Amino acid sequence: MALHTAQQNNNPNDIFQPLRNFFKLEASGGIVLVVAAVVALVIANSSLYPYYDYVLHKIYFRIGFDSLAFDHEIRKSLLHWINDGFMAIFFFLVGLEIKRELTTGELSTRARALLPFLAAIGGMAVPALFYIVVNQGNPADLAGWAIPAATDIAFALGVLALLGSRAPVRLKILLMAIAVIDDLGAILIIALFYSGELMMTPLMFAVAALVGMVLLKLRGTGSAAPYILLGMILWVAVLKSGIHATLAGVATAMFIPMRTSKDKDIADGHSPCEDLIHALHPWVAFGILPLFAFANAGVPFTGMGLHSLGEPVTLGIILGLVVGKQIGIFGMLWLVIKTGISPMPKGVTWIHLYGVSILCGIGFTMSLFIGGLAFDDLHHQASIRLGVLGGSIISAIMGFLVLYFAPKAQDPEPTPKEQWK
Repeated sequence: MALHTAQQNNNPNDIFQPLRNFFKLEASGGIVLVVAAVVALVIANSSLYPYYDYVLHKIYFRIGFDSLAFDHEIRKSLLHWINDGFMAIFFFLVGLEIKRELTTGELSTRARALLPFLAAIGGMAVPALFYIVVNQGNPADLAGWAIPAATDIAFALGVLALLGSRAPVRLKILLMAIAVIDDLGAILIIALFYSGELMMTPLMFAVAALVGMVLLKLRGTGSAAPYILLGMILWVAVLKSGIHATLAGVATAMFIPMRTSKDKDIADGHSPCEDLIHALHPWVAFGILPLFAFANAGVPFTGMGLHSLGEPVTLGIILGLVVGKQIGIFGMLWLVIKTGISPMPKGVTWIHLYGVSILCGIGFTMSLFIGGLAFDDLHHQASIRLGVLGGSIISAIMGFLVLYFAPKAQDPEPTPKEQWK
C-alpha cells in the first residue's frame, strides 16, 4: 500500500522520480538486510544456535525431474536452496538492471559508461591485490581473493539516503553505475573462478535452453513468459552441470526484451524488462536478500576476539574493503578526470567522489556470497563474516562522515542529454 501511494504522488514531468523511488527502495531494503544479519548473529551466538544450524543444514528438500537424462532429482539443504535457488532470482534482477543500464541507462553511451566503468575496474582490482598480499603466505586462503572486490548497492545507497540533500543526485547516479558494473564483474568472477567440474550431459541441456532463447529473440517474441520458462530449465541444467546455478538467472535476464515488437520505444512503460524489475524489486529487497543474510550471517564467534582481526583472511578482507576500495576507485576517478578521458559530473566535488569511493567498501551481500563459494568450513566462514562485517561497518561510518562534512555543492537538475557533461 505504501508503494502504491508513493507512485500516485509521482510527478509525471519529473524524469528523475523513478530513480528516486529506486533509491528509496534500496535504502529501505538495506535496513531490513541489516536487521536480518544482526538477528542471525544474535541467534548464532546464543543457546538457539543448534536449532538454527539444524534447520539450515539438516533439513533437505527434494524436487524430481524424471524426464531429464541426468540425475532425476535435486536434493539440497535449506541453506543450499536459498543460496542456489532464491539467489538465482536476485541475480536475475541484477541481470535485468545491467541490461537496462546498458540499453537505455547510465551505461548506454561511451561518455556515460567510461567513468564508472574504469572506477569499478579499479575498485575490484586493488582490493583483490590487498587480499592477495596479506594472504600470500597462506596458499589455501588465496581462494578468497575476490571477497573484498564486491560492493553492496543496498547498503551504500542506504547510507546516501541518510545524508539527504548533502548527497548530490549525480553522486547517487555515479554510485549506482559503479555498483552495477561491479555486480557484472562479480558475476564474471563467479563464472570463471568459482564453478565446479563440468558435467557434459546437463551442459548440453543448458546450451539447448540458451539456443531456445536465441530463437525466441530472433522471432521477436515480446512476452517474458517463454524466456522465463526456458530460464527455469536452464537453471536446473546449470545446477547439475557444475557451473554455479545463479548464473542462469543472469543469462536469462539478458534475453528479456526491453520492448515488445509492437512498441517503438519504452517511454510509455510497456517494457517487459522494466515491468519485471518493478515486480521483482520489492520481493528481492525485502524478502530474498534478508533471507540470504539471515541464513549466511549467523556464524558463532566462540573463541574469537580482537586478535581474530589480525588473522590473514579477516585482515585481508578488511584492508581490501576499507583501504583497497577507496584507493582503487578514487585513484581511477582522479586519473580519468584529470587526464580528460571523462569529465567531472556537475554538482560533485572531489570530496564527494572520495566519500562515495569509501562507501563502495560496503561489500556485505556479494562478499558473503563469494566467501561461501570460496570456503565451506566453519572457521573460514567465521573469519569471512568478521572481515566483511567489520570492513563494511568501517566503510559505512567513514563514508558517511566524509560526505556529511563535505561542502554542499550546487545540484541542478540535469537533463537526460547532459547528465555527465
